[in-house]
Amino acid sequence: MNFLFLFLVLILLWATFDFIYGRKLHLKQLKPRSFPLRHSNFKLYTYGQTLYKELFTDIQQAKHHVHILFFIVKNDEISHTFLQLLMEKAQQGIEVRLLLDRIGSHHLSKQTIRKLKQHGIHFSFCHKVRLPFLFFSANQRNHRKITIIDGKIGYIGGFNIGEEYLGHNTALGPWRDYHLRLTGEGVQDLQTQFLHDWRDDTNEDLLHENDYFPILEKGETSHQFVPTDGAYLQQTFLDLIEGATKELYIGTPYFIPGKKLMNALLRAKKRGIRITILVPKKADHPFVREAKLPYCRKLIKAGCHIYEFQDGFFHAKIVMIDGYICDIGTANFDMRSLYLNHEINCILYGSPFLEQVKREINQDLEASVSLSIQDVSPHSPLSKGKEWIGTVLSFFL
Repeated sequence: MNFLFLFLVLILLWATFDFIYGRKLHLKQLKPRSFPLRHSNFKLYTYGQTLYKELFTDIQQAKHHVHILFFIVKNDEISHTFLQLLMEKAQQGIEVRLLLDRIGSHHLSKQTIRKLKQHGIHFSFCHKVRLPFLFFSANQRNHRKITIIDGKIGYIGGFNIGEEYLGHNTALGPWRDYHLRLTGEGVQDLQTQFLHDWRDDTNEDLLHENDYFPILEKGETSHQFVPTDGAYLQQTFLDLIEGATKELYIGTPYFIPGKKLMNALLRAKKRGIRITILVPKKADHPFVREAKLPYCRKLIKAGCHIYEFQDGFFHAKIVMIDGYICDIGTANFDMRSLYLNHEINCILYGSPFLEQVKREINQDLEASVSLSIQDVSPHSPLSKGKEWIGTVLSFFL
């Protein structure tokens, strides 16, 4: 028993040292990056069936290349359909590059990967677990979801590839998410980000190959892509919150904002900002629901409105400021996205497109119920214990 206790203590000390110094070295090498203000045309998808239909059609019609980065591709029916489509395009002579997060897509078998490569797909896992900081690198995931087709069509948002994103997980029910399709100037920035990630993990540098960057026309919606690599996302969210003058809406599957963002929200409420936050009723990971409850209690006591989505699982990542500025992307409003994951968000500025986004937000709220202080308070020793565990583990959930 003493040996087991000593072993656990040593493991804990090693993990702590590994994480602290791994992150410290990462931040030392990191510089903030941003893309210029662009103008593109956007389409919003909120259900997987529609997204997959149009995404697969665009891939089928590709003439030169298909570049795809997902956090998760499952080993299930829709994933096999997706991968088969990519193999068919590669066999037609179309350049296909597929980059998947090593842990997020761990269900993909070696046999499947070998088959992809045999059919001509350029494949790589990104963010492999590496020495000397095994624990830190295991937690530092590439959470971006990017697709670029012929350098002219781009996709970005919250959906991955799998049956659950079609609502086929009976425990979660219908899957509600936000994903964008764009044409216009902004596609070049998604291409740059993909090729940046591709170079990091394969050492193949294609960033200066003109074939991947065709001339693009301006669209009607002003926007800017903001990539983050386990840092600087907090400042983006702080700027959005502090810029609010009337109302602030946050939709997120995981609401674990941490101290700085929490204080910014409370200050905004004191300024008279109407704050509405939408979270899912159901949870797809242990303790994420419990980890958000202390934040919800403080916000409700301060007069904020917390809603819980009832119609399936809510996975969208969105911040709307004054109905004029909107942030949609891959980053959750939690500490994992703030301090660990590599994300990319799209900040959109006032345009007719945002009216469509507002309609979807209103639809989400209509499918939700408002939470009271009693709803977010623990009612038993077990619920208190689970909340404590969620709080302790909140950085890694």
